[in-house]
Amino acid sequence: MSAAPPTTFELDRFRDEADSFIHDLDEEYYLHFAGLKETLDVEEVYERYEDLTRLETAQTLRAAPTELWRFACEGYLGNLTREHQARVAKAEAELEATVDGETIPYRMLRVAMSNEPDRDKRQRLEEARVRLLDENLNPIYLEAVEIDREAVRELDAPNYYELYKRFGFRLDEVADECREVLDETEGLWEREGDKLFRSRLGIGLDDARPWDVVRLFRAPELDELYPNDQMVPALERTLNDLGIDLRTQENVHLDIDPRPSKSPRAFCAPIDVPGKVMLVIQPIGGKDDWEALFHEAGHTEHYANTNADLVMEARRLGDMAVTEGWAMLMQHLVTEPAWLNRRLDVPRMDELARDGSISLLYFVRRYSAKLLYEIEFFQAEDVPSMRSRYAEILGDALKLTVNPESYLDDIDGSFYVTGYLRSWAFEAQLREFLRSELGNDWFAKRDAGDLLRELWSLGQGPTADELLRDVTGAKLEMASVVERIRENL
Repeated sequence: MSAAPPTTFELDRFRDEADSFIHDLDEEYYLHFAGLKETLDVEEVYERYEDLTRLETAQTLRAAPTELWRFACEGYLGNLTREHQARVAKAEAELEATVDGETIPYRMLRVAMSNEPDRDKRQRLEEARVRLLDENLNPIYLEAVEIDREAVRELDAPNYYELYKRFGFRLDEVADECREVLDETEGLWEREGDKLFRSRLGIGLDDARPWDVVRLFRAPELDELYPNDQMVPALERTLNDLGIDLRTQENVHLDIDPRPSKSPRAFCAPIDVPGKVMLVIQPIGGKDDWEALFHEAGHTEHYANTNADLVMEARRLGDMAVTEGWAMLMQHLVTEPAWLNRRLDVPRMDELARDGSISLLYFVRRYSAKLLYEIEFFQAEDVPSMRSRYAEILGDALKLTVNPESYLDDIDGSFYVTGYLRSWAFEAQLREFLRSELGNDWFAKRDAGDLLRELWSLGQGPTADELLRDVTGAKLEMASVVERIRENL
């Protein structure tokens, strides 16, 4: 591209190439993290689209629509650390730990912990995982961070934090709301978190450690209420009530088979939007699996119903709080009393609703603290010094010990943390609107399905704030999440 502002022709060409680039990247990520391909060959993908990721391209596109400029900047930064992405993925796929005579792949250590009733063994599993992380992965992460810090200055921004503010991210405003949420819910979490730890694990919040948290939310005692053989049928029936036949959606593909090297973190790979959307989970068991499946189904239906005629940035890019909001709307059905009454024959609906609220409380507090940490992290002069700050900031929010070794691997790129935080507010306020208009069983109404498909068809062109205002007239506010949490507590 020339140094002058891009022409319409140049922008359209960039959109086409970017669409193909994301397609190839998502396909590569899918194959590797689904356990179908041993290596993550992102370097080859970047090489095929070298022009997209040049510094000159990012500089030229500053005069383009913001989402295209952001994509070009992220492509430039991603290209510089593509080798590191591949090295991390390779290490994660190959690393193993031997605990009590059993050899466990690195990616399955959290899964093993969540399924382990013996607390001492959970500790040994976590210590092995953290040791592998710190010795093998953190040096790679640290190299990539230092490269990013230097490269961001080439984009005329002093640091990553300032760059994203220029992209229109309201980081300081959301951070202020998060501080209010943390202040308002501190006593609530101390009380309810302590009660849940005591009832489920026999220890208080003060005594809880990282190896206890995964077991707490795994909640194996709830497995009988969430049988695996009813999971996919329940999703199919829920979507059918909304007027969506999952089995006839030729553009949707479910990958729920267990594989040793498959990522334990569920994900949706929108390889083509809307033409080919992969829904991937690694079965663990019980409520976790149900929530993961329904969450990723929210992403999947959003991408699968996106209007194919939208410009690339509206289909592929945009405000990630939108697609995360649809994912949360589906996920939270799994602990919704009205949905449970319709879809599962369970005797303790109020208990499950309460459990869902405490889980949401934990994650909202965790991600609020993550945002505060990341804002500080990306302005820090001395990155290694942030190990202790990570443990301090998150530990204060969660009221339990946090591994300082996770100070790098717990950061999602592109300030994606704000997408999760704002998606919880979007879901809380939209759910309240749906209940007021259609009743508590809104999820069983074709009118709700019609509205959702209409909104899904917009892709991510409108922001979550704009969608919520257009549908409900309300302003997106984090305080709404606190109200949603308190409803069942």
